[in-house]
Amino acid sequence: MKTEENGMDIRLPQRKRLPHEVPPWVAEDAVFFITLNAQERGKSLLLEQDRPARLWESAQCYVRQNAWWPHLFLLMPDHLHLLASFTRSSGPRVVLPKWKRWTARALGIRWQRDFFEHRIRNAQEYQEKAHYIRQNPVRKGLVNKPEDWPFVWDAQG
Repeated sequence: MKTEENGMDIRLPQRKRLPHEVPPWVAEDAVFFITLNAQERGKSLLLEQDRPARLWESAQCYVRQNAWWPHLFLLMPDHLHLLASFTRSSGPRVVLPKWKRWTARALGIRWQRDFFEHRIRNAQEYQEKAHYIRQNPVRKGLVNKPEDWPFVWDAQG
């Protein structure tokens, strides 16, 4: 449907894909806030059977390969939130699609095509995003307190 006003097309452009390119001036130890969504929303796909443990094990495998460092990793039933740093050679654009492909094959998880990422710019923003991530299970009514959610791994303890 074309929307016109005064003969001009006023529709907003539709972004087909997010670029996920990290500019060269961004520090290598920069932290990114990331959200990955399962294709089927509203189902508990990521928390079934041994998937939480295997997802975390696969994340740790990428740590051993020096591909990323997850500062905070929280699984929800149909998505995950992550605060992570990446090496210059293996930024989010490289690591996340590879990790999603591996988990899709090994664990049968069907992910949405892309992912959301936002670079954290300072300590205050880091704390705000970490708080947002930890509160996610509470906001969704899954637990009463963030510390009651078992599917979280925090490098800071």
